[in-house]
Amino acid sequence: MEEELTLGVGSRVQHAHYGPGVVVAVKYAQYRVTFMDHGIKMIDKTDPLFEVLVAENTTPEVETASEVETSLLKILRLWGGITEVVPLGDRWKGGNLILQPGDPSLKAKELPIDTFFHKIVMLRDRLRVLEQNINSHKILTDEEKVNLQQYITRIYGSLTTFNVLFRDKEHWFTGEKSGND
Repeated sequence: MEEELTLGVGSRVQHAHYGPGVVVAVKYAQYRVTFMDHGIKMIDKTDPLFEVLVAENTTPEVETASEVETSLLKILRLWGGITEVVPLGDRWKGGNLILQPGDPSLKAKELPIDTFFHKIVMLRDRLRVLEQNINSHKILTDEEKVNLQQYITRIYGSLTTFNVLFRDKEHWFTGEKSGND
């Protein structure tokens, strides 16, 4: 009888309720999985709704190295497009965004507002990563960091129009407080 291997950190998986995800930790009877739209969840290894898409770092042992988990989560946030779960305003749930061309002979483009909102949240999260990378850059001078930071602040200010989509004010874009632009 062949020994059953344990999925390793980095394995890509699919769950019927939570969608696509990546294994970020391996416990005795469960996997800690970061899901694209639902955050981090503990999933039983025997869950029938759980499917392995790409097995990585398979091993007969259980790994519990927290430093590995922390490093992988950082990498996933930087490169994997995994974002925090940000709630859409209740009045927009299930709605559509309609882009109507000025020319009446052209067809309108309709997009689920949830999809559009997810892209806005991903944009915001990537701007935050860019901001962190600038602030921690080892070669840029403080003056160069401030100049780049001002551009990011102006970008946030340009995106404040989309704040109406967010349920919670804490997730809003905020730009410069003064009237200068």
